[in-house]
Amino acid sequence: MARLVLNPGRTVHLAIDMQRVFADDTAWQMADFHAIVPHVAAIAAALPGRTLFSRFVVPHSAEHARGHWQNYYRRWPAFTGAVLDPGLIEVVDALAHHATPDTLIDKPTYSIFEARDCTQRLAALQADTLVFTGVETDVCVLASLIAAVDRGFRVVAVADALGSSSRAGHEATLQHVLTRLPDQVEIAFTADVLAALAAAGPA
Repeated sequence: MARLVLNPGRTVHLAIDMQRVFADDTAWQMADFHAIVPHVAAIAAALPGRTLFSRFVVPHSAEHARGHWQNYYRRWPAFTGAVLDPGLIEVVDALAHHATPDTLIDKPTYSIFEARDCTQRLAALQADTLVFTGVETDVCVLASLIAAVDRGFRVVAVADALGSSSRAGHEATLQHVLTRLPDQVEIAFTADVLAALAAAGPA
């Protein structure tokens, strides 16, 4: 892989769904969640003011969801607003000092671009490069990443800062799906991102 080059003033870090609902003892818990937290935190610290945290938010009930999302929440009734502990929607404590209210983007579906203010916030930050971390690699991250590609962004997927409850899905996304988009997506590691930001100097 060629050496990663980043312009800090045009780069935004999107940390996808680093929430307690995927970290704590729930049916959505991801076994490797805590292993990626230090990597997400390191990139957030290296891009202060240029890290946005998405939160996957749930409807009050299945009937409040759109279309076939109703089927999804009928399968997962414990993860509707009428039942779910609202604290589980919050970003995990280890990232809370980075995830201040002005950095949060709430999304009702898989892609962060379904949040109404996502595109405007990226435009305000003059972003042309998006660095992706978070969960799950093969679901919300992938949906967000493909939407970013469709909108013309350069994308960097940080392999050791991504995770999934499906190891096969995680590996297939990194090894077989994203490698089909070599002109738009680069796969890197946290050390590569930090080195590129350090080499570029302050934004």
